[in-house]
Amino acid sequence: MKKVLFVSFESLPFVKTGGLADVVYALPKALDKSEFEVRVVMPMFKVIKEKYHDGMNYLDHIYVHSGFINEEANVYSYFNEGIEYLFIENDTFFNRDGVYGYSDDAARFSFFNVAVLEMMIKMDYYPDICHEHDYHTAILPALCKIRYNAIESIRNIKHILTIHNLAYQGEYDKQVLFDYLGFDYYYYENGDLRFNDYCNFMKIGIVYADFVTTVSKSYAQEIQTPELGHNLDAVLRYRGQDLYGIVNGIDVDSFNPATDPDIYKNYTIRNYLVGKRENKASLQYQLGLRDEPDTMMIGMVSRLTFQKGADLVLGAIQDILRHNVQIAILGTGESKYEYSFKMLEEENKGRFVYYCGYNEKLAHSMYAGLDMLMMPSLFEPCGISQLISMRYGTLPFVRETGGLKDTVEPLNEYENTGTGFSFYNYSVEDLLNVFEYAYSQYYDYHDRWKMMIRNAMKYDVSFEKSAREYEELYRKVLMR
Repeated sequence: MKKVLFVSFESLPFVKTGGLADVVYALPKALDKSEFEVRVVMPMFKVIKEKYHDGMNYLDHIYVHSGFINEEANVYSYFNEGIEYLFIENDTFFNRDGVYGYSDDAARFSFFNVAVLEMMIKMDYYPDICHEHDYHTAILPALCKIRYNAIESIRNIKHILTIHNLAYQGEYDKQVLFDYLGFDYYYYENGDLRFNDYCNFMKIGIVYADFVTTVSKSYAQEIQTPELGHNLDAVLRYRGQDLYGIVNGIDVDSFNPATDPDIYKNYTIRNYLVGKRENKASLQYQLGLRDEPDTMMIGMVSRLTFQKGADLVLGAIQDILRHNVQIAILGTGESKYEYSFKMLEEENKGRFVYYCGYNEKLAHSMYAGLDMLMMPSLFEPCGISQLISMRYGTLPFVRETGGLKDTVEPLNEYENTGTGFSFYNYSVEDLLNVFEYAYSQYYDYHDRWKMMIRNAMKYDVSFEKSAREYEELYRKVLMR
């Protein structure tokens, strides 16, 4: 049996800031346990310590000496749904209210990556594969192949780096390489650890990982272009033969309309008409919207940023509100978007509501109660919300980019296929044109709309297919 270690800064159910946490939670559970022994290692943040520490098993104590970093840490173990999670406890770097966004993030990330290797040595645990996730852990392959390469068991580890969002890369002053990671200056001079006269964790990971994956096939192609490569497109093209796109799934046990405790009425594909109608009525009541069961209800569950298409929504919203619709938006983000949505709510009481914040229970209620979910993203590596919405029979309305393009099949009324609606150009005009089409389908073609709901609910949004692709990649990297 081959040992696989997931290295990540977040995972459900412990801590989540984005879709990365969903993947690190769901993918290990879906892998073949007879072939792969999977563990996950992550920092013990304050929120984890407060909730789970008493139930953890203490494993070992390690010392981390790396450049100017001289710290100690404890290693704990906790089993969740059959997966062993290893937690590295260090109050200096991790006992804080947040996960990211601190002035010493470069030191925090560096410490964690080195601590993972010191944990391996102290515990005599050497995985066959390290599966790193995003830039926070992308420095690990270089540490194994440069600084720790004298240890054969570490030198022989294979590395797969998954890019969840290339827009975030970990760009720091070059001194981070020496002050926190203890690299020899030679590797900066020869260009391996340098990117435009500073260090870029993601670039280093792309260069040193054996394989690089990202979270949809379309996004794997898009990030090799200057438009969406975020200045790393040339590096990704260089590694093109080792770059794979594997679309995400979701945990279908956590997101299941038949058993979800956070929705008003449980339902399946057999009784979705009653289920969605009752959940819609409950959602309208929760949000203070008019009790109008037949009015088209549109929503958005998202960070309110330019990437997520918040500007497109604002540009189109007045035209959309001229129709017989209700709109609900859940999320936080840039202040200009939050302010604009608050003003729209004041001007459209009973028809438009904005919930500023994140509420998991309300999000589930929206997935179950909405008729259509908007995701007009500028770019979207994979996306999770459109998968959840299809699972609940809420039709996604998306822009054709990245994972949205790969997972949402637009309506073909001649072949009776489709799970949602999509548009290509990033423009208000295109968004409104396709909205008009979706609006007419909802009000004028009831049987077709119901057919699309059934198609969406039948669509396989689980991690099963993706897990088989990752397993094949694991076998392939072990042959290198």
